[in-house]
Amino acid sequence: MSETLAIYTFHPPAAVITLNRPERRNAFSRGLIAALTEAFQRARDDVAARCVIVTGAGSAFCAGMDLAELSDSLKSEGETDKVWDDALQLASLYDLIYTLPKPTIAAVNGAAVAGGAGLVTVCDLAVAIPEAKFGYPEVRRGLVAAMVLPHLLRHVGERLARYLLLTGELIDADEAAAHGLINEVVPSRDQLLDRALAWARSLAEGGPQALRATKQLLHQFSHQAVSVAEAAKASAAPRLSDEAKQGLAAFFAKQPVPWAKG
Repeated sequence: MSETLAIYTFHPPAAVITLNRPERRNAFSRGLIAALTEAFQRARDDVAARCVIVTGAGSAFCAGMDLAELSDSLKSEGETDKVWDDALQLASLYDLIYTLPKPTIAAVNGAAVAGGAGLVTVCDLAVAIPEAKFGYPEVRRGLVAAMVLPHLLRHVGERLARYLLLTGELIDADEAAAHGLINEVVPSRDQLLDRALAWARSLAEGGPQALRATKQLLHQFSHQAVSVAEAAKASAAPRLSDEAKQGLAAFFAKQPVPWAKG
């Protein structure tokens, strides 16, 4: 695991995994996805770690997919397979976190958008600072939030999910808490990790096998019908469309997308 991309520390009784690309708002590059996968596997196998906390370095939690990396892939000949593989790797990471036998906590230190909001939803608990923002702006770039959609629906229901996914609008931490997307908002950044660690100590009072069995039942009762491969396919296909290429070009040019021009 690259220590520069995902930092693994131990704060008894929790493993703390920190996304460490602050200069890119902790966007999901291929390297970061691989580093996070390794970090969560390490936490899963670490007997001393009773639960896992994930947070971000800098002012953002996670800005979602690295659009610059995606744009480069779309411009390169023969990179179609890489686009499909990238989607599968991220979908597999989400599934690893969602099915982890240990409780997981998202300590949201700033904006969590697109795939970053998805990272919050696959964790068992979530606490955020007041400045945090949540949303799924993929459609505004000709992309589809396919792999995180089922997890969003589990938390907030269809009405809010439709609003977030179809409009691409962001909501603040208080609204996210009111709708069940997160559990709590702490008053300041200084209290964020302390609150997550307090939850970790509470979770550690549960028997490891009882926690594992409870998480397995929650997974079974969630009725998530879409497989990892299907979710990845539904996410990757729009990335290869002309619409997505136009949306990305407009994003980097800081211009309106062509379908929004009057």
